[in-house]
Amino acid sequence: MDHFWTLAKRMLRYRGLLVIAVLAAAVSAAGLGAGLVGIGPVLEIVLEDGRSLSQIVGDLNESGPLAGMIPQSWIDALPQGKFAAALWIFSALGVLTLIGATANFLHAYVSMTIVQRTIAQLRRELFANVVHQPLRAIARSGSSEAISRIVNDPQALGTGLTALLSKALAQLSKGAAALIAALIINWRLTLVALVVAPVLYTVIRKLGKRIRRAAREALRSQAELYGAAAEAIQGLRVVKVHTSERYECGRFHRINKQVLRELLRVRYARALASPLVEVLAIVALGALSLVAIKAIEDGKLEPSEFILAIGALGVAGAALKPMTGLVNDIQQSAGAAGRIVQMLNEPREQSDAAKHPPLERHSQQIRFDSVRLQYPGTEKPALDGVSLEIPHGQTVAFVGPNGSGKTTLLSLVPRLFDPDEGSVQIDGVDVRTVNLRSLRQQIGVVTQETVLFRQSVKDNIAYGAGSVSEEKIIDAARRAHAHEFIINLPHGYDTMLGDQGSTLSGGQRQRIAIARAILRNPAILILDEATSMIDAESESAIAQAIAGFSRGRTCLVVAHRLSTVVNADRIVVMDAGRIVDDGTHAELLKRCALYQQLVQHQTPELAKSSPSPL
Repeated sequence: MDHFWTLAKRMLRYRGLLVIAVLAAAVSAAGLGAGLVGIGPVLEIVLEDGRSLSQIVGDLNESGPLAGMIPQSWIDALPQGKFAAALWIFSALGVLTLIGATANFLHAYVSMTIVQRTIAQLRRELFANVVHQPLRAIARSGSSEAISRIVNDPQALGTGLTALLSKALAQLSKGAAALIAALIINWRLTLVALVVAPVLYTVIRKLGKRIRRAAREALRSQAELYGAAAEAIQGLRVVKVHTSERYECGRFHRINKQVLRELLRVRYARALASPLVEVLAIVALGALSLVAIKAIEDGKLEPSEFILAIGALGVAGAALKPMTGLVNDIQQSAGAAGRIVQMLNEPREQSDAAKHPPLERHSQQIRFDSVRLQYPGTEKPALDGVSLEIPHGQTVAFVGPNGSGKTTLLSLVPRLFDPDEGSVQIDGVDVRTVNLRSLRQQIGVVTQETVLFRQSVKDNIAYGAGSVSEEKIIDAARRAHAHEFIINLPHGYDTMLGDQGSTLSGGQRQRIAIARAILRNPAILILDEATSMIDAESESAIAQAIAGFSRGRTCLVVAHRLSTVVNADRIVVMDAGRIVDDGTHAELLKRCALYQQLVQHQTPELAKSSPSPL
């Protein structure tokens, strides 16, 4: 529960609105309490002969709770007849009711405003924290888990915050007002009734703990359910061509059953709470009635006082009865609160960025110094003692079997991952010691899995480049051989793309990604299978464009198709996280058995020719 109260304190940011909500709840409750006390004179008028309203109020003004607070002229002006007196009192109660209803509306309206603003701000902070976390942290927990914590957990927390501020505050204030009215009417009888309060507190507390534990597990299972659904739907093309619909439905069903089991654990405690409280309340009411009847027989208690006290206590009980469900809502939200706080406490990438100096534009060399990296949950390192120096302006290709560590090695340059051992240096400076933003602004990356956003073509090309002119965007598209197909789109550069650029072909998506990299004017260009989805005719033209663009820049290339890298300045052969050999295409053909095997397996004619310009 500590995490819930920690997040609930965020509502204090809206102190002005909170004051209005509390005052509105107090006014609404005061109207209820005044109404309960005001019914007393009506009962006395009806049940007791010979006393007028002015006499009853006069007695109260002399020795009752009003104690001289009412001027005598006001008392003399009160109506004398029973009907007129009752009509006057009920009219006053009607006005109080109207004021109370207005205050109740204002309280609910303002309370929900505070809760929704708090949740929106919390979502914003969660999203910002996730996108600033190290990539390794997201890879460890999974993107679906992160999305679930951003979207689902704040919504679950909002249920508890609403129960606390909008409902619990209103019910507590009304219950307190009714209880005060009961104490004014007959404090002895009221104190006897309160004996049951500690028992009710214990019951609610025990059930609340059970609900909190089950709710936390349910949220964890829901995150897994979200992940399974997202994977299947995003990969629906693969699911269908492999006729795996039944398998995916079965996987979803298994996780869904786990979610159901956790939610059913909540069901037991929530279902038991209300009837158990009702039973205790009936037992208490029965015992209280027996005590009151005995007191009436002994002449120690007036029947009207008993009726009023029971009525006030009944109103207090009716106001406090929903508190059982509200406490359960708060307990259920505590599980979400714990997950949210855990996510907010995750360290960000270089949170002390202001302390790190900016990296000067790369102009000398990139050095990998005995770097070693092992992903969480794996038995073997992805990189095992890699050392390599790349002079500025060279185009270096990295080849090797799948899983040899090529992409992982290049991911160390923009610090998507940090090595467990060793260092990556640019111009002699360890990249962990410089401002991360200044490092990444010098790097352009194009990967096989092109990422495009639900924005216009123009905005996708300019993504991350800040404010750039349309002329520069078009120039970058021309150099990436993307301008021709873009101008033929329905709205040209202003055409909105679907999810992940689904309205474009794979080759078109990669050309937009290449244009994005060109527009950044990077000092370091990383191409990870950048032309793998482009047809052979476009590949040669784009390779020429990249070759021209990469002059004066350090270009790091990963490619499985060796025809795209044979003309690189150097080719680095990797296997099992280590560098096997390093040299030109001709040199490696003579001495590197693994490289010979890769070439022979793909295109034997490469042993005699080198057709690509890259």
